[in-house]
Amino acid sequence: MIEDYITEEKKEALLTELKRLKGPERKEILENLEYAKSLGDLSENAEYHQAREEQGKLEERIAKIEKILQSSRIAKGGGGELIEIGSKVLVQKKGSKEQRNYVIVGSEEADMVKGKISNRSPIGLALFGKKKGDNVSFKTPNGLVDYKIISVS
Repeated sequence: MIEDYITEEKKEALLTELKRLKGPERKEILENLEYAKSLGDLSENAEYHQAREEQGKLEERIAKIEKILQSSRIAKGGGGELIEIGSKVLVQKKGSKEQRNYVIVGSEEADMVKGKISNRSPIGLALFGKKKGDNVSFKTPNGLVDYKIISVS
């Protein structure tokens, strides 16, 4: 089974967000609900339905954050020979001089634009547990891709 990971920084960001959602944002939505109820007939009360929808989204986000915090392991951050969460990896596509830098992160922190790839992505799965000098292959929508691992830090 593939585990879920988050960095210590992500954990702190999620805890901060959770505190904000459970505090001021939840209070604001409850106040909006009370105001909307005071307007009368709930069946045709757009403000009430909007507030209920916002409340549902807020509670859904709170539940998601709590699940992430309960089920994720805190990544200690690469640096060894084997590729793991937090490892910085330089790869070179076979048949090309093009090299790419990636950082292996948990799925909650993946951001391809910043070179942060999920350990659950096809390339993340292929790289995980490998070391410098290894070759990896993985499927993409455009077919099979082969990389050589140039460095791991």
